[in-house]
Amino acid sequence: MTAKRTPLYDAHVAAGGRMTDFAGWAMPLHYGSQIAEHHTVRRSVGLFDVSHMTIMDVAGPGAEALLRRVFAGDLAKAAPGRAVYGVLLNADAGVVDDVIVYGRHAGYRVVSNAATRETVTQWLRAHAPPDTTLEEREDLAMIAVQGPDARALFSGVAGVDVGELAPFATLEHDGAMIARTGYTGEDGVEALWPGDTADSLWQRLIAAGASPAGLAARDTLRLEAGLNLYGQDMDATTTPLEAGLGWTIAWDPPERDFIGREALARQRAAKPAKVLRGIVLKGRGVMRHGDEVRVEGGLGVVTSGTFSPTLGYSIALARVPRGAAGDCAVARRGAELPARIVKPPFVRRGKQVYKQV
Repeated sequence: MTAKRTPLYDAHVAAGGRMTDFAGWAMPLHYGSQIAEHHTVRRSVGLFDVSHMTIMDVAGPGAEALLRRVFAGDLAKAAPGRAVYGVLLNADAGVVDDVIVYGRHAGYRVVSNAATRETVTQWLRAHAPPDTTLEEREDLAMIAVQGPDARALFSGVAGVDVGELAPFATLEHDGAMIARTGYTGEDGVEALWPGDTADSLWQRLIAAGASPAGLAARDTLRLEAGLNLYGQDMDATTTPLEAGLGWTIAWDPPERDFIGREALARQRAAKPAKVLRGIVLKGRGVMRHGDEVRVEGGLGVVTSGTFSPTLGYSIALARVPRGAAGDCAVARRGAELPARIVKPPFVRRGKQVYKQV
C-alpha cells in the first residue's frame, strides 16, 4: 500500500528529508541531522509537519453530550477559544487515545493520533447521539512551530499576532486555527492551516529563519519533556493511572458517567500496581523500548528510551512497581546498566529539571 502524503510532502523531498513510513504516512525522519534539529528547537525555531494527525470537527446539539461521555477530562476547559488535553477510555479504563479538544463557537475540534485514526473515528461515531455531526477535516494541514522564538517569528510571517496568546488558548483567522500548544517542552504554536496554502506558509516560515525538523527530533524533544507517546507509553491495555496521566481525569461532578469511570475508580481506590516514572542512565549506553528495569522487589519495563541531546546521556520513561525509588538497573544486550529513578520532565526550556524519586 502506498503511504499517504501530506500537503508538504514535496517540500520535504526538496529539502532533502529522509522519508519514512509512519502510521501509513510518508513523513520526514530528519533532514540530515536529528541532533542539529533537536538543538535548533531548544535554541531558536523548529518546524514540524504534523498533518498526519487526525482532525475531527464535532458539532450539533449532541456534541457536548458526546464529549462528556467519551472524554475523561474536563470539557469545561474547552470553552470557545480554549483547548484541553486528555484521554478517551474504553470500558476497562484503557486508553483508546490521547487527544486535544479545542472549543469553538460552534462545537468542538478533536485532534488525535495518526495511528489511531480509524479507531478514534469509529469510537466517536459509535457513541455520537443522532443530532451530532462528525467531519474529518482532511482539507487542513497542521504545522507545529516550536522554540523560544517561535511565536514572534510566526506572528511576523503569518500576519496573525500570537504574542499574547495564552498557553492552550486558540484563535481562528481566515479559515485557520492557531493554538499555543506543542509536543516539545518549548513554547510555540500549532497551526491548523488550509492545506492548499500550507506549503506557502511553510516556505515563508523557513525564509524567516525557522528550520524544518523531522520525526526523530520530535521524539527526543517530547521524551525530554516527559510527554507520552501513544502505542509505547500507553495503549488500550494501560490506564491513565498507570501512564502518569491521572492529572487529566475530571472526577467532578461525581454523577458524570464517562466511559471507563467505574473501572478507573476501582483502580484508583486499590492503587495501581505499576506506575510510570523517569529513568536516567548513570553511564554509557542508550535505553530502548522493551528493556527490563530491575528494581528492589520487582521488575519494570522501559516504555520509551533514547539518548538526550540536551543532557548528554540516556533517559527513559518506564513502568515500574509503585513505590520503586532510588537506584535501579536496566538490562540491555546482556548487560546491567546502572540507572536512577526520577520524576519527569527531564528538560524544560533547555534546562535539566527532573527530581530524584
